[in-house]
Amino acid sequence: MKEDSSSNLHCVYDILHFIEQNYDQPISIAALENISHYSYRNIQRIFKYTCGETIGAYQKRLKVENAYKLMLYTKENITSIALKVGFANLASFSKAFKQQFNCSPKEAKANKPLLFRDADITPIESAVIIKPEIIYLPAVRVYYESAFISYDNTEIEHLWERFMRNKFTGPDTVYFGVIADEPLIREKLDCKYDACSSTQALDKELSSKMILGGRYARFTHKGAYDTIEETYKSIYAGWILESELEFSHTPVIERYLKHPDNTDNVTEQLTDILLPIK
Repeated sequence: MKEDSSSNLHCVYDILHFIEQNYDQPISIAALENISHYSYRNIQRIFKYTCGETIGAYQKRLKVENAYKLMLYTKENITSIALKVGFANLASFSKAFKQQFNCSPKEAKANKPLLFRDADITPIESAVIIKPEIIYLPAVRVYYESAFISYDNTEIEHLWERFMRNKFTGPDTVYFGVIADEPLIREKLDCKYDACSSTQALDKELSSKMILGGRYARFTHKGAYDTIEETYKSIYAGWILESELEFSHTPVIERYLKHPDNTDNVTEQLTDILLPIK
């Protein structure tokens, strides 16, 4: 969905400015897509890797920090301030405030120390730029198990440990991870993650579905999975900001070429990261 590769980090600054101006309002996915010219999936990841926090976390931080300023400089009561900055009720505001400042709003208002910090974020670009190969991936039927997780290696490893207890046939079986981010602007980059096999398990009837065929930008991650975040950072805080390609809304796919089941050497592990493009 990118229109102009010369914009570089401008799309992130546009998102930051929009959130700062509208932090007290519900922010829709459509608004973010219109401003950034990326799909919600990509803008969430670009924001996370360039700014160090998710869009949801940044908006929530702006809410509580602006609420605290109102507590310092106005005589409004805490409930009216909570509603003014966009919280649904006092309970949700109090919980968010305590998470941010380690004290209750009532304690902060009584003591009035200057607890809040400057909320400005300076986006960064990845120092490493990697370029993909554009490929066509044929449609493939896969057999899978799913989990709703925060996208980190520990939870994904646990899912794969369970999944690989199933018995699959032959050395030609191909394994995929399908990463379908939730269509919500959250504090954490939660996603529905599918562990997939190209063959049905022998000892269990797994659900099946199709991975759609189409064009993908293929990046190759070499080595252990616990360093794959660096590759994603090079994609979402680097290459994608310069790309003129138009991205699809379909899920990101990981294809595991060399993995613990077919290589004993961690440094030889190979993972394709496939970003769907139109």
